Amino acid sequence: MSMPTRSSVASATGWVAPIQIAQAELCQAAALSRLVRHTIAPGETLESIAQRYNLIPATLQGFNPALRSGTAPTGTEILIPPYNGVQVNVPTGTTWRQLAQDYGVRADALFEVNGCQEAVPSVVFIPGVNWSPAGSTAPTVNDPAPANNPLTGYPLPAIAEILTSYGWQLNPSTNEFVFESGVNLQAEAGTPVLSVGAGTVAFAGADDRYGNLVVVNHSDGLQTRYARLGGVAVQTGQQITAGTSLGTVGAGTTPSFLHFEVRSNSNLGWVAQDPGSYIPDIRSADQIRRRPQTGNSP
Repeated sequence: MSMPTRSSVASATGWVAPIQIAQAELCQAAALSRLVRHTIAPGETLESIAQRYNLIPATLQGFNPALRSGTAPTGTEILIPPYNGVQVNVPTGTTWRQLAQDYGVRADALFEVNGCQEAVPSVVFIPGVNWSPAGSTAPTVNDPAPANNPLTGYPLPAIAEILTSYGWQLNPSTNEFVFESGVNLQAEAGTPVLSVGAGTVAFAGADDRYGNLVVVNHSDGLQTRYARLGGVAVQTGQQITAGTSLGTVGAGTTPSFLHFEVRSNSNLGWVAQDPGSYIPDIRSADQIRRRPQTGNSP
């Protein structure tokens, strides 16, 4: 699902613009809108408060200058963020891509934890970055495919052309970079859409921004999403196997396509992953698509 949120529109050039994200269920409210107020009670310490909210002390110190001495003054009201991280002031004109590079964090996690806003706000939450008196330090994040990858199939009956790849893409209409949290696979309307692995159907039905959508939860904390379907053939709660028909590719765009995502479960929610890291046929097709042309054109 594309980031930032936009309507899916096919241009005359064949480029498919980003698909919108479902804010209510599939993209949480911005972390900074979910701060909790806590009044320090007698006997509480910085460490005990951090443990209560499943945070590290440095996160609380970053949000609350009153705690930076290492003490927790009784009666002081402090702010509690939902995750470990820091809030930072962002210069006007900064893009999500630049911000992700500056702090060494996952671009998709950064975008989604800030509520999938198209424009970078003046103050943002940077997940997984530790506050320190000398500045903030960002750990390296790397989520490789599990050793026993449960995603063994392909979401269509045959390997398809990739219209839009996962990751940062240049929108030729606006000349801006947007983040694609999945891939758009070209297929004729009515083509069967297949589950890439065994699992449980977590959602099956119409979504305001994904269109007809099927979400499947797999083992090893993985989830796949199949969007813009013409019809849905499964029900929520149904146990399925790899190759189970989930529905069909929908019409309404030229060319028609399936939007497919892989996500992993984390304390930030379901974070988008590169589908090519789990499904070799998507990775190899994308490599061919991106390969530079050599020699003279005929």
